[in-house]
Amino acid sequence: MLSKNKVTIQDIAEKANVSKSTVSRVLTESAYVTEDKREAVLRAIAELEYQPNIFARGLAGGQSLAIGVLTQIFGSPFYDAILRGILQGLQVSDYSPIFADGQWRPEIEQGALQTLLARRVDGLIVVGGATPDQTLCQIGEEVPLIVVGRRISGLESQSVYVDNFEAAYQATHYLIQAGHQQIAYIAGILSHQDAFDRREGYVQALKDAGNVANQDLIVGGDFRRHSGVLAVEMLLTRGQTFSAIFAANDQMAFGARLALFRRGIRVPDDVSIIGFDDQPDSAYMIPPLTTVRQPAVEMGEAAAQAILDLLKGKPVDVPVFPTQLIMRESVARFR
Repeated sequence: MLSKNKVTIQDIAEKANVSKSTVSRVLTESAYVTEDKREAVLRAIAELEYQPNIFARGLAGGQSLAIGVLTQIFGSPFYDAILRGILQGLQVSDYSPIFADGQWRPEIEQGALQTLLARRVDGLIVVGGATPDQTLCQIGEEVPLIVVGRRISGLESQSVYVDNFEAAYQATHYLIQAGHQQIAYIAGILSHQDAFDRREGYVQALKDAGNVANQDLIVGGDFRRHSGVLAVEMLLTRGQTFSAIFAANDQMAFGARLALFRRGIRVPDDVSIIGFDDQPDSAYMIPPLTTVRQPAVEMGEAAAQAILDLLKGKPVDVPVFPTQLIMRESVARFR
């Protein structure tokens, strides 16, 4: 028996009693082969335990068989869940991901994009980010592109996202229904469309309830836990009165909870908190965090399937993913 690492197309052709070109067509599925010859080739492949050289096959076909994946920052539970979904989605294909980190900094994000494109990836998945819509549309004209976590004007059918405005509206409405009127909001990076839409959903829910948003209760954050701590400290230092906090992601909600604890402010007895994302740790915060669930892994899987469809020339139209308000013990009725 030949070593499976040394089995060649010629060996398979001789075993199956067909030509090398027939074996190549079966391996690449590039042209029609009669059923009897295809079965003979597949039988020979199995018997010889042939393992195709994916890299060589890609070069022969003018492909890298690589998908560039740009995330915003490694270590973020939400973004990492999307990456896990992308990995799972690509496992059924010959394509491998090449990851790059934008580090939530526009200049590094741009450099990471250029690095991926320079590697001549066959497709590109961009997770969130601050790259302008126009730039992404231009990139989409050059290479198959899917965007996750934001809606790109002109590439709506290639955008995998949730309705952040509606999700934030419903979360704020839940607090209002619980009797809260002075609701502080810790915003994310507003250059990111998802963060902007969440703030607008918060503002609109207050407006519809006849309660104009108090700009002094809106504090900027950067999606990290420490910014949640700083936001609450800023509100308390200013002497702002509030009975609830809506944080634009769970990480900042965790930070807000810590800041309140340090000040001896009880959750939810004195102040209620809602987050966004439903990260795994949310259920284990004390008290467990009420939050908006995003189907991050499923969004990653959908992005992987969409990029594979684009590469095959198939039409792509990804649906808007639903969110769900997960009600736990961090919200109480206003007393």
